[in-house]
Amino acid sequence: MIPKEDAIAVVVDAQEKLFPHIYEHQQLAENLVKLIKGLKVLKVPLVVTQQYTRGLGPTIPAVAKALGKFNPIEKLTFSCFGDPDFVNILNDHGKNHVILMGIETHVCVMQTALDLLEIGYEPVLVEDCVSSRRLSDKQTAVQRMRDEGVIVTGCESLLFELLLVAGTEEFKAISKLVK
Repeated sequence: MIPKEDAIAVVVDAQEKLFPHIYEHQQLAENLVKLIKGLKVLKVPLVVTQQYTRGLGPTIPAVAKALGKFNPIEKLTFSCFGDPDFVNILNDHGKNHVILMGIETHVCVMQTALDLLEIGYEPVLVEDCVSSRRLSDKQTAVQRMRDEGVIVTGCESLLFELLLVAGTEEFKAISKLVK
């Protein structure tokens, strides 16, 4: 089980200039928004990264709107772990389960997941909230991460796993999101 008290989420590089080239990007944007809103209901902390913002632009508007006020971590390394600010934020929060979403699955998301594993975190890949320019790149990366020990799940499944019980206000809010 993934306890919400031990979880933090990372939105990896969902940026304007690359996003339109991503496989099924419109569905991905919808799934990201759903997951972000659900995680906010559950009070799971969210971290946002942007890869070379000057070149790839800011976070896409739909995701930025769902996040509300946020300060993205500007990075140049593919793995989020290459940025000291990212490492400091994870250390400050002290959460062991790191939920990953964003782009591209086979580059920044995968390298971050593998670094998380190596350091002793429990990375959680939300498969329907990641993508790449080519479907085959995404599929290969998801399989590699699964083989390496990354937890692979889907958006709706994760939200209900974090929720644990029905009949609460959180349950009602999550149920509306996933309909």
